Formats: sequence, structure tokens, C-alpha cells
Amino acid sequence: MSDMMKAVQLHAFGGPENLKYEDASRPLVGDDEVLVKVHAASLNPPDWYLRDGYRALPPEWWPNSSFPIILGTDVSGVVSAVGNNVSDFIIGDEVYSMVRFPHGMLEGSGAYADYVSVPSSELALKPRGIGHVQAAGAPMSLLTAWQFLIELGHGAPNPFQSFQHKTIPLAGRTVLINGASGGVGHLAVQLAKWKGARVIAVASSRNEDLLRDLGADEFIDYTKTAAETEVDNVDLVLDAVGGPDMERFLSCIKPGGALFLVNPLSFSGMNEAGKKNITVSTTQVRSSGAQLSEVCDLLEKGIIRVVIDSTYPLARASTAHERAAKGSIQGKIVLTNFN
Repeated sequence: MSDMMKAVQLHAFGGPENLKYEDASRPLVGDDEVLVKVHAASLNPPDWYLRDGYRALPPEWWPNSSFPIILGTDVSGVVSAVGNNVSDFIIGDEVYSMVRFPHGMLEGSGAYADYVSVPSSELALKPRGIGHVQAAGAPMSLLTAWQFLIELGHGAPNPFQSFQHKTIPLAGRTVLINGASGGVGHLAVQLAKWKGARVIAVASSRNEDLLRDLGADEFIDYTKTAAETEVDNVDLVLDAVGGPDMERFLSCIKPGGALFLVNPLSFSGMNEAGKKNITVSTTQVRSSGAQLSEVCDLLEKGIIRVVIDSTYPLARASTAHERAAKGSIQGKIVLTNFN
């Protein structure tokens, strides 16, 4: 096996044009790691945040990274080598993973490359019956939805709040999902429905048929009406969008309900939430091979479906990032055509 591979590397923070497809050193495999030959890798918001140097976030998030950086966390591929301490995987296994997140978020987790080394604890066997493209689209988005709605699954400190995020029972509850057509949102719709919730999906009109097909009981086109004025007495709002005015959802949540924020930065409604006895909570998604194994059955049986917005060859990762910058993503953007 050659010591070199093709990868998309970042040599300076900036726009998509800074992503360069070029030769790079193939990663070494530690004793507790697995070398994965990548077949597909998906894009996630932390990819373009890091590419830009996190300049859209508060200065304390700005990295002092060592270049070059290989972006990307979500992969699906085949085991090429295993470390000395690894017994759960063998060469030839088809696997998928969210690689080194969040601890690799400032230095790059290495997924935009022909090979990536993955801690074995972050790896799971790929669901049978779905391809590498769908499997690569799942990890970060599905783990985010799972850890917000189903089970946190870890005891790591929460960087956004002083208390641990806690899920709530969903059966028989009304759940509104803002940003329902995006990567996290479309999977959250399906998980909430699977758990017995009545699901209200908020997205633009072009997504209505898809979201109803994924299980949404009610659809609100946010381009025509403000979601918070169309419903009331909601048990839970999961806001997968973020940005200004997240506190507007407090008006449609029943006392004792909850508002979960995937991107909590700029939320300013804690006083109002306290007056209404509404729990506002967030968390940071973390890699978990165990949880990816747990959701595997749902993906294999088609209970949860990963929607693909578009695919691009690895060599055109910069174009994929340009697509992401345009917004209105339906599901996931995935890189393919690895060597």
C-alpha cells in the first residue's frame, strides 16, 4: 500500500476555493484505531465553519490550527487495516463513522481523503441494504437528532450550559421541528415519529411532499407564515436552524414544555422561558460507535431514511461547499468517487 493518497486539503482559512485536491500522506493507524478506505463522505456545518476559520462564531471559537487541514467527519467505507488492540473489526468490514468530533473540530478530522484513521470506539458496521452514500450522510446528523431526542449517551461536560441535556418522552407529545428538511431536521422528523410523537415540520413549500412522506403530520411553510403563530401548546420545539429570534418559539410552547436548540448561539430568551416554566437546552454532538450501531437496525429496515440533496466527486469538494453556501439543502450533500 502506498504511503500517499489523494485528499482535499485546506492551506488557509477562507472560501470554498481554498479547498485543494492534491496528494497527501496516508494516515498511520494507532493501536486502538482502524484505517478506513473511504467510499463516501458527507458535508456538515462544522466543515464550512472550520474552512472559514469559525469567523462567523464568537472569537473564543476561532482556531489556531496547523495547516494543512483535511476537513470532514462523516465517512462510509471499508476497513483497510486495524490497530494492535482492535478486535471488533477486521479487514474488509464495511463501516461508517463520525470521526473525532468534537475533539477534532479545530484541526480537521480527515474525512475528505481516500483513507482516514478512526478510533475503533467511534466506528460501527455499515447498515446492510443501504449504499455508502446514504451511510456517509447519516453519522453527524443522525447522532445529533438521536442525542437531542432519544439518548444523550455520554457524561461529557456540556460546553453550552452548566447542566446536562436531558431528552424527554416523545410518545403522545406534539413536537415541532424547525428546519425539518435539513440534515438534522429530516432525521429528527423520522425519529420523533418513530417514538410516537405528533410531528409538525417547518420548512419551505418545496419540501412538503418529502416531509409528509417521512412522517410529518402537519407542515408549515415558513416563507408564508410564522410557525409560532400557527400552533400553540406544543410540548417540544427542536430548532435545527439557529440564528436570530429563536426565542419566538417560546410563545407556542406549553408551560412545562421544552425548547431544544441545535445552534444555541444568540438565544436571548432565558428570562421569558423561566417565567413560562419552559426548559431550554442544548448539547454538542459527540462521536459514538455504540449509538451508530444502535441506529443501524432503523436504517437497515428503512424506518429511518437518509435523504441525499446532491453528490459531488471528492475532487470537486469546493463545488460541494459552494452548493452548501446557497442554503435550502434537502437532506445531505455527499462526496463520492474516492480513489
